Amino acid sequence: MPKNSALMYSVMNSPLGDLTLVKSEKGLCYIEFGSSKDTICHVRRKLRTRQIRDELVWNEDELTAVKTQLEEYFNGERTSFDVALDMKGTPFQKLVWEKVNQIPYGKTKSYKDIAVEIGAPKAVRAIGGANNQNPVPLIIPCHRVIGSNGSLVGYGGGLDKKEKLLDLEGLKTVTKR
Repeated sequence: MPKNSALMYSVMNSPLGDLTLVKSEKGLCYIEFGSSKDTICHVRRKLRTRQIRDELVWNEDELTAVKTQLEEYFNGERTSFDVALDMKGTPFQKLVWEKVNQIPYGKTKSYKDIAVEIGAPKAVRAIGGANNQNPVPLIIPCHRVIGSNGSLVGYGGGLDKKEKLLDLEGLKTVTKR
């Protein structure tokens, strides 16, 4: 049986409030909105669901590069991320996340657009479900996915955060639902 390893975590302050960041030895695996006090139980539940029994250990140093890139993004100095990722998901989820990650800074696509791009035009709800399970929001920019009518729909961090992120990227004309 393989030895359990440690997942490192830290918290950073952002314009969206605290962000809890979790990293494995392979790369960033979770970003959760909220302080570790509020989010670590949620992260542990996700790990158990995926049958990952790694220990969570506080480690500021291991997450410095991620924090720097996120700060640059929030300051308008960065439009994409260069962060190693260690994302767990189904093949379908990974396909959706790959397509979402291709949406350029300052642009949006609808759930329908993504469904068509992956060759499953009727899978709009499944696209939404996969987007909802994105373990690293901001890095994989699921906030750039909107409703077909241009409305802001579905964001795990809350629609107020999605609106702030789109505003940050210069998209102030998106219709709110």
